[in-house]
Amino acid sequence: MSSVPTKLNLKQSGTPFRVVEDDELQFQKLKVTIHEVLVESLDLSMLATVHDSQLREEVRIVAADVCQEEAPQLKGDERERMLNELFDEVFGLGPLETLMKDSEISDILVNHPHEVYIERNGRLEESSVIFANEAHLVRIIQRIVSRVGRRIDEVSPMVDARLEDGSRINAVLPPLALNGPTLSIRRFGATPLHLDDLTANRSLSTPMVDFLTAAIEARVSFLISGGTGAGKTTLLNALAECIPTDERLISIEDSAELQLLHKHVIRMETRPANSEGSGEISQRSLVRNSLRMRPDRIIIGEVRGPEALDMLQAMNTGHEGSLTTIHSNDARDALARLELMVAMSGYELPVSVVRQYISAGIRLVVHLARLKGGARRVMRVSEIIGVNEKGFVLEDIFGFEQTGVDSTGAARGDFYTTGYRPHCLNRLRASGIRLPDEMFDERRTPCSL
Repeated sequence: MSSVPTKLNLKQSGTPFRVVEDDELQFQKLKVTIHEVLVESLDLSMLATVHDSQLREEVRIVAADVCQEEAPQLKGDERERMLNELFDEVFGLGPLETLMKDSEISDILVNHPHEVYIERNGRLEESSVIFANEAHLVRIIQRIVSRVGRRIDEVSPMVDARLEDGSRINAVLPPLALNGPTLSIRRFGATPLHLDDLTANRSLSTPMVDFLTAAIEARVSFLISGGTGAGKTTLLNALAECIPTDERLISIEDSAELQLLHKHVIRMETRPANSEGSGEISQRSLVRNSLRMRPDRIIIGEVRGPEALDMLQAMNTGHEGSLTTIHSNDARDALARLELMVAMSGYELPVSVVRQYISAGIRLVVHLARLKGGARRVMRVSEIIGVNEKGFVLEDIFGFEQTGVDSTGAARGDFYTTGYRPHCLNRLRASGIRLPDEMFDERRTPCSL
């Protein structure tokens, strides 16, 4: 390999890819070649009878021999790196293995073999990781999806699934992906964040936490809204800890992301159709079935379709205090989307009836956003106090206002309390919960404090 790195400008279908260090690309190609020889050299029938620790040791010995024979020019640290990455090729996720071991990385985004981005602490940055070629990337993608019993190929070129550690993956192959195979991995921490952590991160203020905690205990149903990566699932997970332990919870998700620490919880996940187009189990089917399982509360990871009507029926018929999230840009937009989802149920209900149904089932809307610099904030905590000819009547209780950015480009601003006394305080008092009146006095608090 050349000691002086040169630049290689790669192109595909007329689309310029980023410039890749030639030495690194040569290293990855050499690794693929050695890996192919290594696989051919392994006695798979013998390895099948060896214990896991012995298997790994045997593979490392064979890998060292193959590496010496195929690439004698590799010495010292370069040789050790090759052996470690060959090990990852056999047992792990190849070049992605080091990224998967980094607990600070929340997203891994492979745009094509020579461009991999990561999100760390809310900020996107380009990684130094690359793949040798498209075939190398496809092999890693197929290994990932095969571990969860799924397939991806020319017949089924797209897959959305959950890994054993809870990470969510989405992969797309050509011809759907024009720039080559793409892979997105949304990772979740091994230990879920608690409300104290979110307060310390200044994702929400202490009065917000106290109010929402009381609302949970008093079985006030609410909706958590926000854009992609705003922290909806994280907040839902943290708030669910406040549900009394003597209640039975049923969680329903497309891809299981919630890490509920509640003792009495039944988790259910949808199932996509198989290659023949049959066998699909939708969220709506699971919501309907959950009503026969004697739940105290139903938690839907994200409402996105006709199951919205069944969820509202549950909230209006004895399953108060149920929670869900929804993608939206604003609290009012969240309710408009919910209206649209109810219309997708197939029942031709008047808009006024749908709005009354929503306002009767959902009392609060908590809206989050990811701001410049990666900070996640609860932007509004609003109460639905009714409907009129123009739509829903909302009153803000708490909020966050961005006032600028700091020297690093990160958003800064103030938490505020509007002075509005929510109507649901009567519900809290009836449940034996009394919040101090001064909690709702109008005020502003710098987020840095």
